[in-house]
Parts: sequence; structure tokens; C-alpha cells
Amino acid sequence: MATLKLTDIKKQFGTTQVLHGVDLDVAEGEMIVIVGASGCGKSTLLRIVAGLEFATSGQVEIGGRNVTGLDPAERDVAMVFQNYALYPHMSVFQNMAYGLKIRRMAPEDIRKRVAQAASLLGIEALLERRPRELSGGQRQRVAMGRAIVREPKLFLFDEPLSNLDAKLRVQMRAEIKRLQRRLGVTSLFVTHDQVEAMTLGDRLVVMHQGHVAQVATPMEIWSRPADTYVASFIGSPAMNFLPGIMEGGAVRLDLGLKLHVPGTPALADGHKVTLGIRPEHLSPGSGGLTINLELLEPLGSETVAHGKLKGVDARAARAMPGVVAVLLAQDIPGDAMLASFAGDEPIFARDTVQHIGQVVGLVVARSVMQARRAARKVVLDIEALPAVLSVQQALAAQSYVLPPVFVRRGDVHTGLKVAKHTLSGSLEVG
Repeated sequence: MATLKLTDIKKQFGTTQVLHGVDLDVAEGEMIVIVGASGCGKSTLLRIVAGLEFATSGQVEIGGRNVTGLDPAERDVAMVFQNYALYPHMSVFQNMAYGLKIRRMAPEDIRKRVAQAASLLGIEALLERRPRELSGGQRQRVAMGRAIVREPKLFLFDEPLSNLDAKLRVQMRAEIKRLQRRLGVTSLFVTHDQVEAMTLGDRLVVMHQGHVAQVATPMEIWSRPADTYVASFIGSPAMNFLPGIMEGGAVRLDLGLKLHVPGTPALADGHKVTLGIRPEHLSPGSGGLTINLELLEPLGSETVAHGKLKGVDARAARAMPGVVAVLLAQDIPGDAMLASFAGDEPIFARDTVQHIGQVVGLVVARSVMQARRAARKVVLDIEALPAVLSVQQALAAQSYVLPPVFVRRGDVHTGLKVAKHTLSGSLEVG
């Protein structure tokens, strides 16, 4: 294990400044994830640590030793690349052993190290195969094994999971985390994927246009982002941003709504601010932000609602945990079809059906069974008409918001008489 210290690292390609004075201290055994959009300088920074690029100015220290001008072989680091970088004419064993052979290590010691790494990665049965005979996940394990056998002071990962499918990425992500903890080797991991960053890193380095925007633990960055870039980059769906001004210690939004936000700094009245609200902190309610629903994204464990905020030039997203049942009018009177969609909250319903295929209700519930039970209580007035609308078209039309008490009673028509809101709905900050 070793510490890593970067001091005022700058890098210029021609007239283009890629890195603007990066400072970073990494403790022994720490897993640091460098995350940012494409072109932010994260891979260039990693290559400078590896010695594959030299900084225009600044200093790199590994284990307290200044390695700024040293070649990669003299730095005692191992790098895992995005494209695996395996020799196609060599077997898995030969690929893993190659770095040790050029060090002139004894053959018996080489066999022992390769066997240990192969056992650790579960690839003992693959040692005689060629890279072309391996899957993407197996190739990545071989690339990691080649790094492990060297027993370096520092592991460097340059977007190693980018070429894998979604399921394999999740599997390899967990494998890398377990491996790093078991070996205890100081590691730098570069990615543009915020999920990888949040799950892998002891700390994150968020980079933006060659600058370090914030260095903190994943949850610190999620809950207390340093600026709007960090806030928008970390989190999916992205944080909603609403312009406003300070007024009497509260934030008055451009659409006229006044919000008292805990922890708001003491700013003078009239000071312009941007209020950031994460989608999961919005909930259905009255007297809040009105959003015209444009799109629903059912993701299984949650559903994301996207829409345009009424009275302000901004869009918002809301993440709702659970399941939502969507009721569609069918050509058979009295029949209703359920699709999944969140929380024991209101049902959105219509008093009459205009078209076959029209959405007639959204039942929000904590589970599929709860949603189905609630949906069965809804009395639908269905007429078979020739026109058929898509769900998106149906959602664009006006509908009533029905309080959940009327769903429990199975009395939709009475509920519709007292309903005040439309399907555009309301969102309350919570």
C-alpha cells in the first residue's frame, strides 16, 4: 500500500489547457473514484499518475517518493484499461505472467502468483485459453489478474467496465469493490458513470472542465453538493433547479410560490438564488408546485414522472418508490387493464371516457397487489368509441385528482364532485 499526493497538476496540449492545477491526497488503502463528463480531464489525470503522460507542471508523489519524471516501470503501479489490452497470441496464463517475466522473476514464483490471482478471480479453468475464447467479463478478470500478480503499490482503473453489458457491469463492480477491500491496495478508478462512482468510491473526485469541483464521500456529495454542476451530475434523475429570490428569510420562486427551506443561508432580500430539489423530495399534494405531466417512466422499484412546471420556464422530475396502476378504457364495457406505476396516495381519474385506450386512472400504491385491490374498487363509466389514443396523448388531457379515501370507499363519482385539481397535479417539497 502507498499514499498518493498530487500537487498543482497542470496539463496543456498545444494551446488547450486540459488540467488546471489539480490537488489531491489519497490515503493508504483508499479507493478514490474520479468522475465527470467526457472531456473533463479525468483520464488524462490518471495517465499522468501512471507515467503514460507527463504533467506540464506540478508534482506526483507515490508513497512519499517524487515520481513526477519517472517512467511507468519505475513507479510500481498497475493499470487496468477499458479495452483490456490483452495480447491475442498469448494464453491467459502468459498474459498474466508477462509483466513478471520481463522482471526476470523465477518461474516457480511466477506460477505461484498467477495461480493465487486466478483463484482469487475464479478464472483457474481459463488459464490455457486465448483472449478470443473469452467473454467480456472473463477478459476483464484476466486484465485485473495481470495487475494483481505484480503486487503494485497503486491500482489504476481507466473506465474498465464501459465495454460490458449492464448486468455484467453490476457484477464486476461488486467484484472490484470486494477485491480492493481484500487486497487493501490504494486505488484510483476513473468513470463517467455516477452509479459506479457512488457504489465504488470511499471518496469521489468530481471533475469539470479540468478543475476539481468537489472531493468528498459519496453521500456528502449527494446531500451537500458544492455547486450546481455537482448537484446536476450526481443523481438520477438529475436535481430540479428552480430560480428564485430571497424574501423574508424564505425563497420566493419565479412562479410566486414562497418556500421556507431549512438551512437557507442568511441572505438579503432580493438576492437571486437557485433552489435545488431532488426528484425523490417531491410528493403529490396541494398548494405546491403544479406540474403538467408529460412522461411516466416505470422502472420496477420506482416510477419517474417528468413534466413542465406551470408558470415557470423549467421542467421537473419526480421519483416515486413503489408501483402505480394505470387504468385504460377498453372496448369491452366495465373492463380495465392495469400496468405498473407508486405510494398510498391519490388516484388520478376521469368522470367520463372519451376514447378507447384512454387513461382513466392512476392508482398509487406501495405494491402491485395493493394497486390491483384499489383499482378493482374504481367504478368506470366506459363507452366503446372508435378512436384510440396513446397513453402519452391521454395523459396530456385534463383529468381530476381523486383523494384516496374515495378509492377505499369505491365511490369515484362522489370523489370527482369534490376533486379540485387536474392530472397536471401538484407537487409538494418534502
